[in-house]
Amino acid sequence: MNVTIVIPTKNAGPMFRNVLEAVMAQDTEKSFEVICVDSGSKDDTLNIIKDFPEVRLAQIPPQEFGHGKTRNYGASLGTGEFIVFITQDALPASDKWLDNLVNAVAADPLCAGGFGIHYPYEDCNIFDKRDLKLHFNGFGQDNTYYWINDWNRYRNDEGYRHMLAFYSDNNSCMRRSIWEKIPYDDVNFAEDQFWARKIIELGYHKVYAAHAPVYHSHNYKVSSYFRRYYDEYKGLYDLHKFIILRSAWLIPAAICKHIACDLKYIKECRSELSVKDRIYWAFYSIGRNSGRYIGGWLGGNYHRYSNAKQARLDRRISQQYKQIRQ
Repeated sequence: MNVTIVIPTKNAGPMFRNVLEAVMAQDTEKSFEVICVDSGSKDDTLNIIKDFPEVRLAQIPPQEFGHGKTRNYGASLGTGEFIVFITQDALPASDKWLDNLVNAVAADPLCAGGFGIHYPYEDCNIFDKRDLKLHFNGFGQDNTYYWINDWNRYRNDEGYRHMLAFYSDNNSCMRRSIWEKIPYDDVNFAEDQFWARKIIELGYHKVYAAHAPVYHSHNYKVSSYFRRYYDEYKGLYDLHKFIILRSAWLIPAAICKHIACDLKYIKECRSELSVKDRIYWAFYSIGRNSGRYIGGWLGGNYHRYSNAKQARLDRRISQQYKQIRQ
């Protein structure tokens, strides 16, 4: 078997059928298997999977889910030389997606794994559309390989470390031979970036596969950003010891600065937006950025809290906590 494709699922929704259809319709001569690991879906997800006889279904209890260990489990069920991970809401945007992703990794013997570009869905909010484009453009316009070629810079340049550790298993591929030696860690967040940092520091390469696109974006409710950024910056501290701001007193200024940036962008897009839309996105920015910096501050300082306070915050705020216990 050339490729094992692993998809963790839980309440994937009707769009998941489109994802499986796009995966199974890949134009490739590679042999591949698809394994879905479901952690307690209560919607129609299991029936959708069963409509695809070629797809293998493994089921685990919700409390057994972990971003790293669930993917490890799915990978262990397959035999492919390459392991591809996508999420239930990542829709391959090309029938050459699989070939282009795997071939990018296979082309460099020192490449342990790679990630592909994300396109926003048509209904994606305007800020995430902007941010996705800027983020992935920063990795290059063609397949680009990364490794540590300046250890002094790696030790001292936080931005350089973050770039080399960035990896997204919303759309990724790794060599099974590397995964067998270096599986994902069992962490609550950023299992993909922990893995990338580890392989980079061991001297392997990673690749940005610019021609292996998936559609992947979200339209989160404004109220959800506080919870999401709490989890994200909690994970970023574990990964990089990164704290979004060094002082809580800087939070209001950071919120206002980011809102001003978004308002400038709204103004640049005014020919495409009605007055009503511009007002809506302005208020959306206020909620989004308030959630980013307040939730991010709480998550980034999680390590300073007592065990009792950590448990209390996780119960009240963390989406990761709720995902495992629902």
